[in-house]
Amino acid sequence: MMPTIYPVTCHTDHVGSGSTFVVIQGFAHNGCAYIASALQKGATMIVVDQELSPELYTQIKKQGAGVMRVHDARKALAQLSAQASDHAHKKLKLIGITGTKGKTTTAHLLFHMLKTAGMRVGLLSTVGNAIGDSQFAPSLTTPQPDYLHQFFQHAVQQQCEWIVMEVAAQAISLHRIDGLQFDAIIMTNFDREHLEFYDSMESYFADKVALLNYRKAGVPAWINRDDAWLSGIESSGIHWFSSSMPAELSGSACSSSNFTLAADVFYQGASARLQCPTLSGAYNFSNILAALGGAITAGLSMHDAAQAVSTFAGVAGRQERIQLANGATAIIDYAHNPQSYRAFFQTVRSYTDHLIVIFGAGGNRDQGKRPEMGAVVAQYADQIIITTDNPRHENPDQIVAGIMQGISSEKHDRVIYEPDRAKAIEKAYALSRSGSLIALLGKGPDEYQLIGNLKIPFSERKILLSQH
Repeated sequence: MMPTIYPVTCHTDHVGSGSTFVVIQGFAHNGCAYIASALQKGATMIVVDQELSPELYTQIKKQGAGVMRVHDARKALAQLSAQASDHAHKKLKLIGITGTKGKTTTAHLLFHMLKTAGMRVGLLSTVGNAIGDSQFAPSLTTPQPDYLHQFFQHAVQQQCEWIVMEVAAQAISLHRIDGLQFDAIIMTNFDREHLEFYDSMESYFADKVALLNYRKAGVPAWINRDDAWLSGIESSGIHWFSSSMPAELSGSACSSSNFTLAADVFYQGASARLQCPTLSGAYNFSNILAALGGAITAGLSMHDAAQAVSTFAGVAGRQERIQLANGATAIIDYAHNPQSYRAFFQTVRSYTDHLIVIFGAGGNRDQGKRPEMGAVVAQYADQIIITTDNPRHENPDQIVAGIMQGISSEKHDRVIYEPDRAKAIEKAYALSRSGSLIALLGKGPDEYQLIGNLKIPFSERKILLSQH
């Protein structure tokens, strides 16, 4: 079992007797507000990079704890967490996967390939973390360093050799992976995202590419040559993969129908045929090629890696299909930007003559993509139901207004606005029939809604399966 009390942590939930509490100046909260709670739970050292009030100093001294002043608390969190785990990450081989889209599917595919080959492997992903057959709840796409290094230590204790992990651009910006060195890097693609965090596409791209600097000497970076942004990267050790042009690892999809993808793949003169019953579409074929690159790095043969694809069970919230009582099919997918929408619809539109789409846009996030999302949905959907998708502190009506800017007036008769997402799903089911396809976009594997300061339990799967 993963420990719940950490020797070093930035969150009071993980503070226990003797813990070091690192005070982080967050975007919504200042960690100084939690020092008293950390002391009460037994913290004996407080790490800060900001001035503390005299009252806090007095309180810390009264509790017999010490204060460590550092230049950057986020960097200190990574360094101290690594030290507390006896630098467990150095005893593991790490494969880091980054990209705007496809990280989670690629990570789970690669984890499955290595595990099928009999390797002891761990997984850190948006959907869930695992060590072998043991599952752990996820937190962030790339967790904070306190969790990361506890995970690495537990993986070493479980005799793991490889760790497959998603790496978000913000994890680099916020020093979550400081001190790590990867045995391979995979870059799936690059597109518009997180512009509420980055001031431009260029700065977002720069942080993605910075992951290449975290490689050990001489190890490969598997990069998607089909992506316009990535194809211009110049660095040592690049291994290109492509589904449409010459590359070291390439392939051609033979078919992608009824949600089953078949393809031939080629690497250094060897070829293999693969078939995946749980994924379809060009973008998922690209994800498969990316995972194959990682598997090759880990020592698998093309044949063994390709064979493993045929037994891949899929990923929760990624093209997750649910058969409904009336003969319709629902697909839950995490797609939440215009590019993901377009790739999704280009794949599934041919599978039905009646496509119902339920979607919204996240509150307090990039507003510029909302009209584009509306335009893409209107291009493909027969019926549109706009609803909430983690509105956070933003008025849902304002979010919908942004989406509607992209939907031309002649298509407004296709649109229903239902802010209650549960009722939106019920309406979609009532409109569906045998052969209909209901696409629920944006939430993916999430089992909650973020409304104001509340995290409200919410399961699209349960609502879908309750329809009769």
